[in-house]
Amino acid sequence: MSSAVPLLVRPSEVIAEPAAPRGITIPRPAVPAGLVRAARTTTTTLVRITKPLLAFALLLGAWELAPRLGLVDEVFLPPFSVVVQAFAELTANGQLGEHISASLTRSITGFSIALVIAVPVGIAIAWYKPVSDFLNPVLELFRNTAALALLPVFVLILGIGETSKIALIGYATFFPILLNTITGVRTVDPLLVKSAVSLGFSPLRLFQKVILPAAIPSIFTGIRMAAAGSILVLIAAEMVGARAGLGYLITAAQQNFQIPQMYAGIAAISLIGLGFNFALVALERRLSRWRTSPTDA
Repeated sequence: MSSAVPLLVRPSEVIAEPAAPRGITIPRPAVPAGLVRAARTTTTTLVRITKPLLAFALLLGAWELAPRLGLVDEVFLPPFSVVVQAFAELTANGQLGEHISASLTRSITGFSIALVIAVPVGIAIAWYKPVSDFLNPVLELFRNTAALALLPVFVLILGIGETSKIALIGYATFFPILLNTITGVRTVDPLLVKSAVSLGFSPLRLFQKVILPAAIPSIFTGIRMAAAGSILVLIAAEMVGARAGLGYLITAAQQNFQIPQMYAGIAAISLIGLGFNFALVALERRLSRWRTSPTDA
């Protein structure tokens, strides 16, 4: 009877699992392209928001520290926190809202009148040479006359009330919109026009589908310039003769030596200007969605 002999196996003789051939990597699960694109968009958006916020933080920090450190006279440039407190007080007692409402009513009314007139006139001048030859001499004469230089004329003819201020704003905002409309229509790519004509577009359809969309960026440049100009001209007009409005608030605060209230009025003007610009940029992007941005190319 044979005895059982134990089977001895050396460690080196143990059969191992076959390894992957050299030069071949095991594929990892792929990250969805949409997720990568969303992460990049989020990062880009955060960078775009952080940069201006950092600049504003540095500016406001310098404004706060300069008077407190004695770099400037605190009487003539109060710290930012003091201006914020004055802004809050004017808002709480309703004075700031009343002045903003008066200024916005005048500014938007004059700006709207100029917009409604300037865009059609600019298109007519750019599109029809007889209209251009007829109107250009008169427009060039008034274009080179500063709006504030005509303020006494508007007051003498239209009175010191609301009509003269609205007319002055309309006059000041008319020419930026007009000139940029003319430029936008005249600089449309001729190949686009020829292609549309060869496809049988009628003049109305040509203008609707080709001319106006291509001219929108230039027109909105003029509109944004006019919006900023409308606020500046209005403030100057309100400083001369008004009983309400941000220009009146700034002048009255200066005369009564209420310096924080004066800076609060200036800050309100800046915020209104930023709001106007933001709204117009958003509207331009909505109307120009057909354009390819550099990031999409």
